Amino acid sequence: MKVIVYAIAKNEEKFVDRWVDSMQEADEIIVLDTGSTDKTVEKLKKRNVKVYEEKIYPWRFDTARNESLAKVPKDADICVCTDLDEVFVPGWRAILEKCWEQEHPTRAKYTFNWKLDENNNPRVTFLSNKIHNRTDYHWQNAVHEVLASKNEEKEIEVPITLNHYPDATKSRSSYLPLLEISVEEDPENDRNLHYLGREYMYYERWDDCIKLLHRHLKCKNATWKDERCASMRFMGRAYQAKGYLEEAENWWKLAINEAPYLREGYIELAGLYISENKYNEAYELLNQAYQIKEKSKSYINEEFAWNDAFYDLFSLAAFYTGHYNEAISYVKTAIEMNSNEKRYQDNLNLMIPYQMN
Repeated sequence: MKVIVYAIAKNEEKFVDRWVDSMQEADEIIVLDTGSTDKTVEKLKKRNVKVYEEKIYPWRFDTARNESLAKVPKDADICVCTDLDEVFVPGWRAILEKCWEQEHPTRAKYTFNWKLDENNNPRVTFLSNKIHNRTDYHWQNAVHEVLASKNEEKEIEVPITLNHYPDATKSRSSYLPLLEISVEEDPENDRNLHYLGREYMYYERWDDCIKLLHRHLKCKNATWKDERCASMRFMGRAYQAKGYLEEAENWWKLAINEAPYLREGYIELAGLYISENKYNEAYELLNQAYQIKEKSKSYINEEFAWNDAFYDLFSLAAFYTGHYNEAISYVKTAIEMNSNEKRYQDNLNLMIPYQMN
């Protein structure tokens, strides 16, 4: 089979060699450079990558992706879209090709480790699906672009892993105006409404955040409970920031009811209760969250639900409700996960005298 990797790039010279090493299992690697001023193009060409150069104006991610896809030969069997800050676990091509030959899909999803810690352990993981056949697909949405098809799809999950090592210095300032364009172009696109509401939250534009997330929840296509739950949680954050704590509490309760199988809602509401010294209520919620052992494979899952922050909260709630041994156990777990947080060790030292035999 003919497997082609394609990508867009701009000022990615520091990632070139690592990325090409990872992608060279493909038959060909194609990059559309959209205006690099560093040595990205030069380094790619030295690694025998086929490079095209074109400035996209006005800038849109879907336009750039479609232009890069247009460079892929028509006889490609499998198209693999990645970015230069991403790396496949070796052996991906053989696995992908075997699955493709057996099941004849139009598209494949795979494990995407969006965030890893300093020891390369996954912190945020979900399924991505940017592998597809050549003829059926195009990209849409000015940002947070997605593959779309007018034909019937057959999607499979393949056991390959793509790791993400982002450049923390890169600005995401273009995201907000591009999301506003996306919502203007398609006012009933539930995913874009959610993304834009979330973006307003990041910018602390609380009223705009609440307005857009209300729109998302009222959208007839907004049926995915995980995402609806996230919108409700974000509204809780917005109302809390505005000082409307009862509204915040109500939205976090709604989030729990919407998706009781996700930890995040319980934990955010427990955080509010701890700030209000309602430790019994917080302890009960965190116990419920603790019973949820499986992390969802969607972009909705958040680090705080599974890392030291969760065990920190749980230790506080347990301590102030008299569950001293539990509190000590949880804060020790938090320390194991994040030994750099001095407050955890201080809390442990304060709790040890209360330990019960």
